[in-house]
Amino acid sequence: MRVDAFDFTLPPESIALRPARPRDAARMLVVGPEGMADRGVADLPALLNPGDCLVFNDTRVIPAQLEGRRGEARIGVTLHRRLALRRWAAFVRNAKRVRDGDLLEFANGVTAIAGPRDEDGAVLIDFPGEEPVELLLERAGTMPLPPYIAGKRPTDDADRDDYQTMFAAEPGAVAAPTAALHFTPGLMAALAARGVGHETVTLHVGAGTFLPVKADDTDDHRMHAEWGRIDAATADRLNAVRAGGGRLVAVGTTSLRLLESAAGEDGRILPFADETRIFITPGYRFRGVDALMTNFHLPKSTLFMLVSALMGTERMRAAYGHAIESGYRFYSYGDASLLLP
Repeated sequence: MRVDAFDFTLPPESIALRPARPRDAARMLVVGPEGMADRGVADLPALLNPGDCLVFNDTRVIPAQLEGRRGEARIGVTLHRRLALRRWAAFVRNAKRVRDGDLLEFANGVTAIAGPRDEDGAVLIDFPGEEPVELLLERAGTMPLPPYIAGKRPTDDADRDDYQTMFAAEPGAVAAPTAALHFTPGLMAALAARGVGHETVTLHVGAGTFLPVKADDTDDHRMHAEWGRIDAATADRLNAVRAGGGRLVAVGTTSLRLLESAAGEDGRILPFADETRIFITPGYRFRGVDALMTNFHLPKSTLFMLVSALMGTERMRAAYGHAIESGYRFYSYGDASLLLP
């Protein structure tokens, strides 16, 4: 499909630079068989049925953005995907100044050694020594805010909390599963009282989620790999939800992509512990999810293609047009949508 089919005009003022406070005060556009309705995230319990199950991504964002030098040259490093205990694939700003074997120097005495490039064009980065890489990143790194926010304001201390979900438990992501940023303990209690359950799975979101689609045709786009896990007990509970007549509602495109990666042809969720490069475009047959709660995405992005596959391209273009005209806030810190096919 032509990538231009997923383009739309977004006014810069639609981009949210800070989250709603409290988190569940965000607006939510409900898109379903009956049309569209303007609601709020706090209305979610009334919009779901007893027996439904929300599926959250419990990945935890690490401070994976590093600023430093290679000799006299300034560089920026965004860790993308962990490959081994001390080795990461990274996107490097000013990468033409970095060669295999170069010493990279960051703040507070943290150093790394540049390696070759991988098949995705990322630079392999090795951290020498014995101190855990997580501690090195706490000393030298900052939260990797999306470029459409970081380009408008600097990262600050508030982002360490704002850009982390209440479910964050498994360190390894360099981008937050942002749909889950809307949830609070109070909202979870209201959902439980309604009879709506929840489960967590893990997909370590990579920086590739921010990259634009440069190909003219979706067939020519290659997704970056991300590692995910669904254990056997969780898979059994998810399958039991559907067997009992409930719906699996993915909270965020990351949860959805992992569930679809783990789903068999018959729709059963299987245990999963592997990398996924799943790329969902219109024509895809969904097997693992029944609905999706997600934020509003970039024009011509793989994520707008995903929601178009779930709901239909024309319907989503109309929904996004309504959201823009109605003042919904877009992207990671923005408002939500609840998509009910």
